[in-house]
Amino acid sequence: MTARSDEQLFEAFCAGEGEAFAELVRRYERPLYSFLAKFLGQGALAEDVFQETFLQVHVSAKSFEAGRRFRPWLYAIAANKARDALRRQSRQPTVQLTGGEDDLDVGGLWDGLLRETQTPPEVLEKKQEEALVRRVVGALPEGMREILVLAYFKHLSYKELADHLGIPLGTVKSRLHGAVGRFVRDYRELAGERERKEDG
Repeated sequence: MTARSDEQLFEAFCAGEGEAFAELVRRYERPLYSFLAKFLGQGALAEDVFQETFLQVHVSAKSFEAGRRFRPWLYAIAANKARDALRRQSRQPTVQLTGGEDDLDVGGLWDGLLRETQTPPEVLEKKQEEALVRRVVGALPEGMREILVLAYFKHLSYKELADHLGIPLGTVKSRLHGAVGRFVRDYRELAGERERKEDG
């Protein structure tokens, strides 16, 4: 039997099938938690925001528009809840990109970012360290960090990014390009500092 789509499950839930909602929670338990942990930088807070997100989904079910994609809507709610949590803490935490098998694929991130840039070949030949990538991503402004996480960790398309962030497609492309450029610039600066320290 073919598994039901997210949209079919959510429609079934709205029609009164409680198990459909539980299936959605199970389906997104790992990927959504992983997204929140990266966004917030702390697992305990991510768990709380995960619960708040699905509570909001439950409460806002009637406002979900027919024909809309469920996943971008879910991640938009999660990102808003995460921002609220950060504001409540009144601080900007450092993202801790560590953990299990569903966590940061450094090579994949680096390769993906490099495909968006005109990076000299000699840079491509260097094997970069996870700690440096974590440090750069964690230090990015919230908006840049969010779009990188969504694009390169969660593999959202430009269209899904536009729906998620509520901005035009052209803005998505320019914003992502800016975030990638900032990542590469900061990475090079930190890598240069490290090399100077090693040479010194």
